[in-house]
Amino acid sequence: MKSEDEYLLMSGIQHFCFCRRQWALIHIEQCWDDNALTTEGILLHERVHDECSIERRGDIINERGLKVVSHQLRLVGQCDCVEFHKAEEGATLNGYEGAWQPVPIEYKRGSSKENPADRFQLCAEAIALEEMFSVYIPIAYLFYEKTRRREEVLLSEDLRKQVLAMAGEMQEYYIRGYTPKVAPKKHCKSCSLIDSCKPEIYDKDASSYIDRFIRGENA
Repeated sequence: MKSEDEYLLMSGIQHFCFCRRQWALIHIEQCWDDNALTTEGILLHERVHDECSIERRGDIINERGLKVVSHQLRLVGQCDCVEFHKAEEGATLNGYEGAWQPVPIEYKRGSSKENPADRFQLCAEAIALEEMFSVYIPIAYLFYEKTRRREEVLLSEDLRKQVLAMAGEMQEYYIRGYTPKVAPKKHCKSCSLIDSCKPEIYDKDASSYIDRFIRGENA
């Protein structure tokens, strides 16, 4: 078993699902550039994260910035928020009587998306919490800043299998040091790494691209 220090970042599964090349540039080649969208996301999480922040409201304990690890996925991360609901069965928490059911909540910019990247990250967090607290978590939530409402996510077996497979693929890429090529897509324009990625190169014949670049033409 790997040491936790060798585990990959759990938040990376969102990058990997969105674009495998983007993930490799960030997590293997250590490239990063900010744009308006990434800055919005950073500011949102700075507002949400407050490490060691725990408060209780009735039968719900709210903990922000909880660090989590999954040995099954070989991923480590930090939850935006975990609500512990008082329950007949669940986890035991230091300083609190009874049993508590953890429910992860991930905060995201914008609104609900068709791409499953956000749901994959949320599911990975739930799997980590299940390992850490010896519980089963059937549902979790995404909170989108634009709509200001929670989206319930059913943590189905199919979703869990997809997350497990994707985590395995991430490990394989990382071990190989492999950065895949990609064909340009619509979402490339909104990616902060477009200048480092240069996806247009892989959509053209390399020799003709270089020839046109040398002549100063628009590639």
